[in-house]
Amino acid sequence: MIFQDVIIKKRDGYELSPDEIKYFIDNYSAGTLPDYQVASLLMAIFLRGMTGSELAALTHEMLHSGDVMDFSFIDGIKVDKHSTGGVGDKISIPLAPIAASCGVYIPMISGRGLGHTGGTLDKLESIPGFNVNIDTENFKRIVQEQGMCLIGQTKQLAPADRKIYALRDATGTVPSIPLISSSIMSKKLAEGIDALVLDVKCGSGAFMKTVENATELASTLVDIGYRAGKKVTAFITRMDDPLGQAVGNSNEIIESIEILKGRGPSDIRQLTLTLAAEMIFMGNKAESFEDGMKKAEASISDGSALKKFGELITAQHGNAGVIDNYDLMPSYTDTVEVKATKSGYITSINSTEIGMAGIEIGAGRRVVSDKVDHGAGIEVMMKSGDQVNKGDTIAVINHNASSGIENAVARVLNAYVIGDVKIESKPMIIKEIRQG
Repeated sequence: MIFQDVIIKKRDGYELSPDEIKYFIDNYSAGTLPDYQVASLLMAIFLRGMTGSELAALTHEMLHSGDVMDFSFIDGIKVDKHSTGGVGDKISIPLAPIAASCGVYIPMISGRGLGHTGGTLDKLESIPGFNVNIDTENFKRIVQEQGMCLIGQTKQLAPADRKIYALRDATGTVPSIPLISSSIMSKKLAEGIDALVLDVKCGSGAFMKTVENATELASTLVDIGYRAGKKVTAFITRMDDPLGQAVGNSNEIIESIEILKGRGPSDIRQLTLTLAAEMIFMGNKAESFEDGMKKAEASISDGSALKKFGELITAQHGNAGVIDNYDLMPSYTDTVEVKATKSGYITSINSTEIGMAGIEIGAGRRVVSDKVDHGAGIEVMMKSGDQVNKGDTIAVINHNASSGIENAVARVLNAYVIGDVKIESKPMIIKEIRQG
């Protein structure tokens, strides 16, 4: 096969065959295709798109470029959740123990924060001793024993995706729905799961800014899952304001624990319970979504979800004492209150700016090699629709930084838009997309 013919075929808008896609993944993974040719194909895909059949084949080849986990030794449906990323998005942390305490098995492989969005792994590593770098055999054992385990992606899992993503990042082809979709689903399907719940973010703090783009991405992901024989449900959720009050790492763990204690911000609670209810239903531990919601709520009320989180922390070598003593978590030395510059109503918050303010104080990273300050973070004191007077505290910046504070304050102030008219509240769940 001459790869130039494959590039030309996609450039001209024709559908690639499964054999051509297999040739692409096999040879790029083996290092026998040069970056410049693969970059040309990626740009052709970016411009021309891919059919459902092409995406199914691409995802299949990417997930089989490395190890595919086998959880068949566990008698039960294995379910995971994936979020496309947002500011203050700590949902996986309270979600997993809620669903696991209801009998669902959750092998969850998560990522680190980069840019304005935070990462589940960084948040979990705020817990003293918590180990996210667990080998495959122990990962399987903990899932079997605890019903869940949260780790980072191994080098053996969908390695072709990691190589292709690096090239996409360098060639301006990251915002391609076919390439985003195959990247997400190849990693998730390589986990050996049977079902997947997707949280596709939409709004100022999301990669998908419009409902239309979020719907296209969600529908594509659901279709890939269907073609792979997996149950997939997608929720399109609002990501305008930051989720909850805490933006950072250790403060987001604390907020997650508060949710498991039946407290915490209402938006985090609503989204967590919605996704958990769907996972419980898809895991055949509830007769319906509504029944799943009742079970999820009960797991908080009776303390079983909180207990399960403590067991997980211990299983992954962390200090479960943080559940009752937040002082064990990394903290901060200085605080800056950000004040409203005028009176009125908060009409919008640019969540991306809030996330970037966190980076200014070290709570996030600009590049992969940056070290995260787990104790630094931002507390969002006011949300869209709130009435505010000039001089009111709209956010609090907690930091250990010697620089970047002025930039962080400026970004927070820039994020808040204050107007004269109170806006109507918008629903957290915009729509859901199911198979069939």
